[in-house]
Amino acid sequence: MDRIFSALLLSLLLLLQSYGVCGAPPQPRGTLCRTKPTDLVFVIDSSRSVRPHEFEKVKVFMSRVIEGLDVGPNSTRVGVINYASAVKNEFSLKTHQTKAGLLQAVQKIEPLSTGTMTGLAIQFAISRVFNDSEGARVRSPNFNKVAIVVTDGRPQDGVQDVSARARAAGIEIFAIGVGRVDMHTLRQMASQPLDEHVDYVESYSVIEKLTHKFQEAFCVVSDLCATGDHDCEQICVSTPGAYKCACKEGFTLNNDGKTCSACSGGSGSALDLVFLIDGSKSVRPENFELVKKFINQIVDSLEVSEKQAQVGLVQYSSSVRQEFPLGQFKNKKDIKAAVKKMAYMEKGTMTGQALKYLIDNSFAVINGARPGVPKVGIVFTDGRSQDYITDAAKKAKDLGFRMFAVGVGNAVEDELREIASEPVAEHYFYTADFRTISKIGKKLQMKICIEEDPCECKSIVNFQTKVEDLINSLQQKLEAVAKRIEALENKII
Repeated sequence: MDRIFSALLLSLLLLLQSYGVCGAPPQPRGTLCRTKPTDLVFVIDSSRSVRPHEFEKVKVFMSRVIEGLDVGPNSTRVGVINYASAVKNEFSLKTHQTKAGLLQAVQKIEPLSTGTMTGLAIQFAISRVFNDSEGARVRSPNFNKVAIVVTDGRPQDGVQDVSARARAAGIEIFAIGVGRVDMHTLRQMASQPLDEHVDYVESYSVIEKLTHKFQEAFCVVSDLCATGDHDCEQICVSTPGAYKCACKEGFTLNNDGKTCSACSGGSGSALDLVFLIDGSKSVRPENFELVKKFINQIVDSLEVSEKQAQVGLVQYSSSVRQEFPLGQFKNKKDIKAAVKKMAYMEKGTMTGQALKYLIDNSFAVINGARPGVPKVGIVFTDGRSQDYITDAAKKAKDLGFRMFAVGVGNAVEDELREIASEPVAEHYFYTADFRTISKIGKKLQMKICIEEDPCECKSIVNFQTKVEDLINSLQQKLEAVAKRIEALENKII
């Protein structure tokens, strides 16, 4: 057993020694998505609390999801249930067999504007809509039965038992909550795993952001690399419904996402990085903890020292508070500990005031900033600013600061774009859900890493991924070997 472990460990050490600084992570390039045949039913809350203009946002969301589907009698069929105090079958799974027909029908749906009988709506879906007389197909592994429930309040009836019956009948339930929805109710309705089937958005104005998730959920893998339908110069990597281009060792992927250039092996540069974090009341304490993890995720990717990266942290709400200035902490461990200790401010959202503080104080020499060192600001917010941001946002960029804008939930995308440096598409990020901000963190890890040679920076992600994969493989092999040895010992006994 010891010899086997030593051999596996040697494999890991050889990888660590031989892994070069070059090679870029693959970038998304093309998409081609075929959706698995599905009986899909939207169960839409149009109770009194859903205002007419908000209901229009729900219709846009449904339309966007439908646009990404393969619609037809032998592929995906779509029905819509509209409910309040009563339930209305807007159209069944057999009514419209074309995408155009479905989109037109969705536009004609009107809100009912009374109570919230969610349990009754789910029961209606089981007994009426997912019925062969209404176009539903017999349960089979060849296609899915899916219900997407959208609601913004607490139901006036029970949902737990009826949802359990729906799931037992083979219906996969996604539960989307908006605003003041009861999260416990969403979890009672949704299929497992809950983190994949429960979604929350702060308001109907951002529900459309969930479109991409559902388009991916219904997508069947299509291997574009195998068909040759790609334009990668060196390596094509298949992903669900899409492909990515990558480069061989010794090369880095160019900005066009498809061609490669040879690496020359450079060295790291100094960086002054300041986080500007929204601590307003709308963030909520549990989400503020996720924001702190997001900050430390970025810190983990930096080389922190007096000569390389320095990190500062500012929190703002109705006022601005410096948590710690640039250069106060000389290593990652101390920075991350200080971030974890940061107390949540609550109150308002004065983003303009915070940007002015960044300009006048955070990047000042008296507060630890170094002359001639690149300055990077990461602004994180979850709502509309209560003050004017235009002048301060422009001044930060005019002074040469590289500004990233990260928005969650009710963040206003026009404001985020105004804060972000050019090109805006590379400096502005948005997600509807705090739980997904770690994905943005991974993207920022690459973008804020300033190198004389970008190959060295990009290799960090490649390196970490390779080592993690090898360690996982080693662990699996060790477990398998241990089981075989145990079996042999039992036979000998």
